Amino acid sequence: MNIKRFTALLLALGLLLTAAVAAADDGYTSSYTYNYDYWGEIRESPDAYRVDQVLYSTTLGLETAMRRPQSLYARDNHLYICDTGNNRIIEVIRENGQFTLGRIVDRVIGAEPETFNTPSDVFVDENGNMYVADTNNNRIVMMDAGQNLLQTYVKPSDTTFDQSLSFLPDKIVVDSSGRVFVLATNINKGLVKYEADGTFTGFIGANPVKYTMWDYIWKSFFTTKEQRAQQASFVPTEYENICIDKEGFIYATNVVFSEYDLLWDNAKPIRRINSIGSDILVKNDRYPPIGDLSWVEGSLDYGPSKFYDITVLDNDIYIAVDHTRGRLFGYDPQGIMLWAFGTKGNNTGAFLSAVSIEHMGYDLFVLDENESSVTVFTPTDYGNMIYRASNEYLKGDYEGSADTWRQVLKLNANYNLAFIGIGRSLMRQEQYEEAMEYFKMAHDRENYGRAYRYYRKIVVERNIGWIVAIVAALLIVPLIVRTVKKMRAEVEEYDRQRIVT
Repeated sequence: MNIKRFTALLLALGLLLTAAVAAADDGYTSSYTYNYDYWGEIRESPDAYRVDQVLYSTTLGLETAMRRPQSLYARDNHLYICDTGNNRIIEVIRENGQFTLGRIVDRVIGAEPETFNTPSDVFVDENGNMYVADTNNNRIVMMDAGQNLLQTYVKPSDTTFDQSLSFLPDKIVVDSSGRVFVLATNINKGLVKYEADGTFTGFIGANPVKYTMWDYIWKSFFTTKEQRAQQASFVPTEYENICIDKEGFIYATNVVFSEYDLLWDNAKPIRRINSIGSDILVKNDRYPPIGDLSWVEGSLDYGPSKFYDITVLDNDIYIAVDHTRGRLFGYDPQGIMLWAFGTKGNNTGAFLSAVSIEHMGYDLFVLDENESSVTVFTPTDYGNMIYRASNEYLKGDYEGSADTWRQVLKLNANYNLAFIGIGRSLMRQEQYEEAMEYFKMAHDRENYGRAYRYYRKIVVERNIGWIVAIVAALLIVPLIVRTVKKMRAEVEEYDRQRIVT
């Protein structure tokens, strides 16, 4: 073997080793899309989404490149990009799969000042009115489609709001009644709530305080007054991001928690907040919606998933973007994981710093802050099957849903949700015995127990005649036997007395 061939062989081996290490550092698996089985082990799966295209400043025809964009918002076929570093909102129009620049919004007519200062979020209501979290101008501005000022939401003068703090709105959502909910930096009492006329009406959905009894005892008895003054108070943390679904419930993500809290479902990185501020997120899976269940010790992206943003589809399926490893996690309304995909990097379909996610129909848009790009994902046939099966079930087409889940199983035999979906559909068709078999294959004890109770009830109702007859026989036959024996004894006693006399 000559020296050139030997050198080439060493280089090839080196590349293979580098690829193996990179795959290990990725956290789990070289597969782009995966799910978890009952035991929490990774199961590779077909891709649920594919990259359709990536939007850059150049592809959108922007004269000034985007700089540190922080947020996305989608309404109908319009996509809005909060270009924070350039103090502007970019409106992009989607037509026939093509994206073109609509307009650039960099001022509000009638406001003072008219220009933005580090805007961090944007929201557009059904009437076309735009709300912008104008962070360093300490306000939220509402403007009409012609960029005319309609309303300004500023720092509340209420005593419940600490007047020593600056008002720094970071994220905003607006419900169908025009109420504005604001996630503000340094505010840990929950979301700031305004009525449509700009009136501050309090806070909603505060994070619960997390501390141990030992923390309280140590701070109270083993620290000096000066040390206590320097230590952080037992206060809740603010959320990372928020979005609102079609029913007006607010989904919030939280990234401040310990790994220990994840084990006991105390972290609650995803919450669904109702009108009184309670978390009503449904979690009917073996594992709560927390993203990755484990990670490789010593890997570059070690640690739990940190959801920087979340979006909710019309069928209540929600998708959260993980900043830790650049992955997207989809969950159904029951909190069951549909799929996970994505990775860190600067390749197509990977992210350096994913900070925001939005959707149009089933298409997903992910904003990368560092790359100043928006990646557009469209569902594959496999992904569309999952959506179709879920929608058929919601619409009451249980037989059709079961058939679609069976098609999913042909593509992914390790997909637990397909077994559960078929079982649910069979239950709705009152085929409880068959449903039990599918729940058993999915290790779904709760649904198996429910199906078993219904099955037992039907068995009892079908055989009630035999059951009554058997019970009656068990009660009556011994009575008849005892009566016959008694009568026989009396006759025998009578005969003996006659013989004696």
